[in-house]
Amino acid sequence: LMRTAVEVAAQLGGPILSAAARASLHSNGREYQTLGDLQQLRTFLVSATLLSLLDAPMAPLFMLAIFLIHPDLANQRATAKPFGEANTSQTKANLHVDSMSRNSQIINALAMIPEAVWIWGKDTGNSLRWQVIAQDRNIAFASLSKGVRLLTQVMMLGWGAYLAIEGSVTGGMVIAASIIAGRALGPIEGAIEGWNQVVQSRAAFGRISALLKESPLNFERLKLPRPEGRLDVERLLFVPQGTKRVVLNGIGFGLEAGDSLAIIGNSGAGKTTLGKMLVGSILPTSGSVRLDLMDLRNWDQRQFGESIGYLPQDVQLFPGSIKANIARMREDVDDGAIYEAAKLADVHELIASLPHGYETFVAADGAPLSGGQKQRIALARAFFGSPKLVVLDEPNSNLDTAGELALSRALQQAKEQKITMVTITQRPALLQTVDKILVLVNGTVALFGLRQDVLQALAARGMSLDGGHFANIQVK
Repeated sequence: LMRTAVEVAAQLGGPILSAAARASLHSNGREYQTLGDLQQLRTFLVSATLLSLLDAPMAPLFMLAIFLIHPDLANQRATAKPFGEANTSQTKANLHVDSMSRNSQIINALAMIPEAVWIWGKDTGNSLRWQVIAQDRNIAFASLSKGVRLLTQVMMLGWGAYLAIEGSVTGGMVIAASIIAGRALGPIEGAIEGWNQVVQSRAAFGRISALLKESPLNFERLKLPRPEGRLDVERLLFVPQGTKRVVLNGIGFGLEAGDSLAIIGNSGAGKTTLGKMLVGSILPTSGSVRLDLMDLRNWDQRQFGESIGYLPQDVQLFPGSIKANIARMREDVDDGAIYEAAKLADVHELIASLPHGYETFVAADGAPLSGGQKQRIALARAFFGSPKLVVLDEPNSNLDTAGELALSRALQQAKEQKITMVTITQRPALLQTVDKILVLVNGTVALFGLRQDVLQALAARGMSLDGGHFANIQVK
């Protein structure tokens, strides 16, 4: 059973994580909890409960005891709700600890530790309370099962004693029958005591099956020719799941291969959401984003990811070397491709100045790099693999003067290499390198066109890019 459990974990771990990553596009990432379900399933496969269940069929004469552990009867009905509530509360507590880990600096700086601990304690307390209720009920059924077993053995001994007095059996036969009865009822008692584990493992298996069955990764896509970089956005509508707030409404524009676009607008206009949709990390409620005429959802996921680059607003690097981060954690890459990406991002000199160069280890929080250095390394990651479409979200938010000059040179080099560039920015300096500008107002396209035309339209309305105020622009 141990070998079976290890094989199940090894075979399902990768597909589950891949499916969870893809399914998280439609939710808040709760699908990652399915990895915990796999752990639950593996634990069950090596548990004494499973051994008891395997032994239980050897006791057909004790159907009454087996009846007590039928999933439709009181044992499950009495414990299913409290165990379900306990699991839900524990999941919330685990997610909160995760959030505390990611935001440890903010929590300490703003003295939020008591509040953070209180929220965790509330969810953990609820989980423990429901666990106690469920265990109390489960123990009651286990006690009933044990009582049935002991009563059966006592009755068997009594009946055996009577038969021995009558001379029908010997004393040794009575003792042997009592031992056999105990062995027959033991697995059933064990199954009842561990029935909670059976219920939880069955639910975990159901969630794993549903996730893998519904995953779009199960459907193979046609491997298309490498894209040239044409981008078409058609009637995009986005309403976040569970809300009625329209974030993007009727967004539409097109870029030819090699074009460069700047997306500007007030905070909350939907710029970052649009950027995420252009690279497929968020799927629209309706409408489509097309790369070389093909909807992003119909591209092979691996091929699409290798053809684009993305620098998010919240820059995160993976624990590992700078070399590995630029290479997107892939091991089957040529060092020359890493160097070319660093040169294109104009970050090679920065890396060379570090004591260990490309082998410098980056921790989970980005140490020892500064915010600006992290952003420049992430820019090289976006340019890795000669992408045909690159989306940059506030690429200069953490850069100093030298970093901004390097970014401008990188954008110019990308333009010369005919890479389709989309840059989300609030700073006028980056507008000098783009061909077109799109102005977003309240999730709707207010202006779109050639750079000079849009700048003139803004000037005619008395809009200052330095101020960054676009709310008064009338949507056409």
